[in-house]
Amino acid sequence: MTVDAYINPDFGWSQKLIFLLVTLSGVLICILMIIAGVAVSTSMMKADSHTKKKDFYERAHNRVQRFYEMIISGTSVLSFSCAYVVINHIYAKAQDMGDVTGSPGLDSFLSLWADWKDFILLLLICLSCFLNSLLDRLVIPLKKTDRSEKACVRMLAMFYCIIILIHLNNIGDESEYNPVMIYYFGLMVGRFVYFDASFRDFLQALRNMFKNIYLLILGLALTGLLCLFGFGMEYLLEKNYYIVGAFYTHLFMLVAVFILHHSHILSLFVRKPKDEPEEEYADGYEEDDYDEEEFSDEEIQDL
Repeated sequence: MTVDAYINPDFGWSQKLIFLLVTLSGVLICILMIIAGVAVSTSMMKADSHTKKKDFYERAHNRVQRFYEMIISGTSVLSFSCAYVVINHIYAKAQDMGDVTGSPGLDSFLSLWADWKDFILLLLICLSCFLNSLLDRLVIPLKKTDRSEKACVRMLAMFYCIIILIHLNNIGDESEYNPVMIYYFGLMVGRFVYFDASFRDFLQALRNMFKNIYLLILGLALTGLLCLFGFGMEYLLEKNYYIVGAFYTHLFMLVAVFILHHSHILSLFVRKPKDEPEEEYADGYEEDDYDEEEFSDEEIQDL
């Protein structure tokens, strides 16, 4: 009934440091892949070199921050799933013990959970949305992305979490994820189809989602490899449920994003282009060439 049932007590600080360094390396590799993709796309532009450099700088920062948003949103969405699983497990154990946990506050909450589970799930979703906004505005401020881009990535993060939950169901996790997936599907459908939406709006939402599909692929690949490493090294334990291990992995990914964002390491790979030099004046003279003319003594006497 305690939090110790959902963590690995042998996961000490040295192991956590190793896992963080591996996570930092994974996130950095994803960033370099994004930068490489931007470099290829801008190199094919029909424009002068300064325009290409400026476009590369802006696109690289924008797409990297969209990847950051993907990790932030994925962590926020997964926090709701993890909270649901943990509460459901505690509730199931409490029923096995005769609805008595030894804690009056916990007993009251579990009684409330039994009667108002659906409303509590909605509250958890709202809290995860609040957590998302708090992270990407205050903790890791993403100023190179606009509101519509963030909304698209957040919607993609729900699909990202659905894929993770489907995989956990297929590998035989004991948890029940169907209620959570139904909520996520409902939110995604609501994002695509709403009362005043036209067919053009629907197509535009689909287009925006597919434009950012590479973020989904990178996020799933990074999460899968890190979870494989964590469970393989026994930093994360199967008996503590896979969803808890996946959420724990996302916390490390979030810390890695925080470090990389605030260390401005991106400036090592993406340098801000210098402003274009001022155009010279006509006839090859610069502005300094038009200073007041100097006259000789003989010219002054003639005047």
